[in-house]
Amino acid sequence: MQTKLSSDTKEMNHAVEQAKKQREISISEFFTKNRHLLGFDSPLKSLSTTIKEGVDNALDACEESNIPPTIKVEIKQTTPERFKIILEDNGPGIVKEQIPKIFGKLLYGSKFHKLSQSRGQQGIGISAAALYSQLTTGKPIKIISKIGKDKPAYYYELHLDTQRNEPEITKEEVVEWAPYHGTKIEMEMEGKYQKGKRSVSEYMKYTAVANPHSNLTLVEPDGTIIEYPRATKEMPVKAEEIKPHPDGIELGILINMLKMTEARTLQSFLTTEFSRIGAGTAKKICEGANLYTKSRPSRIAKQEADNLLKVMRETKFVAPKTDCLSPIGDELLKKSLKKEFDADYFVTVTRPASVYRGNPFKIEAGLAYGGTIEKDSNAELIRFANKVPLQYQQAACAISKAVTKTNWKQYGLSQSNGNLPVGPVVIVVHMASVWVPFTSESKESIAHYSEIIKEIRLAIQECGRQLGKHIRKQKKEKDAAKKLSYLEKYVPVIGEALQEILGNVDEKKVTANLKDVLERSRK
Repeated sequence: MQTKLSSDTKEMNHAVEQAKKQREISISEFFTKNRHLLGFDSPLKSLSTTIKEGVDNALDACEESNIPPTIKVEIKQTTPERFKIILEDNGPGIVKEQIPKIFGKLLYGSKFHKLSQSRGQQGIGISAAALYSQLTTGKPIKIISKIGKDKPAYYYELHLDTQRNEPEITKEEVVEWAPYHGTKIEMEMEGKYQKGKRSVSEYMKYTAVANPHSNLTLVEPDGTIIEYPRATKEMPVKAEEIKPHPDGIELGILINMLKMTEARTLQSFLTTEFSRIGAGTAKKICEGANLYTKSRPSRIAKQEADNLLKVMRETKFVAPKTDCLSPIGDELLKKSLKKEFDADYFVTVTRPASVYRGNPFKIEAGLAYGGTIEKDSNAELIRFANKVPLQYQQAACAISKAVTKTNWKQYGLSQSNGNLPVGPVVIVVHMASVWVPFTSESKESIAHYSEIIKEIRLAIQECGRQLGKHIRKQKKEKDAAKKLSYLEKYVPVIGEALQEILGNVDEKKVTANLKDVLERSRK
């Protein structure tokens, strides 16, 4: 008996000791140990990810304020392993109180609950870059921001308090800064700079393709300046915010919405918190779930919410509105491709809007063919999500799956099973959505939803058919030219033969007439 009590006491003591060791983990601490989840898993990728997050934020800010973006990225090498990154934009600037939180607090942003197309989603990106900078060099992130011509420019130096996930301000002052408005940030971090595939310059080039209204400048570590001028002065259509569509709702989300809503009745909850539910439809849903239309949403029990959801899933709703999307547009996409690629033929297409899990999306695709594009290698595949280039995790992406599963041989290109086609072609695919289903927090590949893959395949097949016509036409013209060249070669011989057969014939005149016939046939 005493042995059993002693054993029980020992186990209880262990439990108490374990309880003492347990504590809350802040989001900053978690990502400090798991920075690879955010795209900071190598020196090369970390540099590219930092620039990507900064440029994405600048583009979003400019577009929301209807300002044609002008963005400069400068990279300076401070030691063999360290680089200083300076990003400057002409956006609306950031109000003083928000500067520390935006750059020094993970999961702080305005877009997570907003259902409209935007580049950022989680409020992680730029603060994660600041965290990586701090981890690898111990140096603070430096920010200057100004919101108007006659307003002061505020300068901050910040560290991240990883235990509390709060900004730690080490310096704050008003400074002189010439621009009327905008933001400038500076970070120093461990990194690796290279040119070519998956480089910063490739990212900037691709960003210019998807954002023809932007003016981008890259200053490389060796001082090389690369300009990516805007292809249009026309600003993209502004994406409007929409309410959630009932087709994409799950039980847990519905229960939370019922608790948080300000609507006083269940019927008004359904009509005000969702898109595409009118008063009549809301009444039928309530009746189908055996719930009163005037019930208070906060008092709906879990089982009642489950019944409500079942009826909603059995109801057919009109597809979501698409004014929440801002696609590139096939004409502007073609113009961008012509600006960045030396090719002979271009084709682009924008598909009608579709839906996955209640989220509207559009797929755009384009091809550039011929010219100086490499002939004997795999096609260059450029993937975009909400106008942001996806440079990594290509094999895991729904776009890659759709492209490689397409039969490119029928469009005049060679292809081995499960691979990209071979030939002088660049393939571009863009997904515009209110919520892109990325496979990880690093936002580098799109999840394999069947609805998304179907739309991608339809878009690239449409482009492929146009390309096939062009290639067949090229081949036909080449064959005709080859046959004509044979005839041209033997024109003098034919003239000489006719003179011998007919006798009194001007050989030179016959030869000239035959050449004239050949020239007319070429036309």
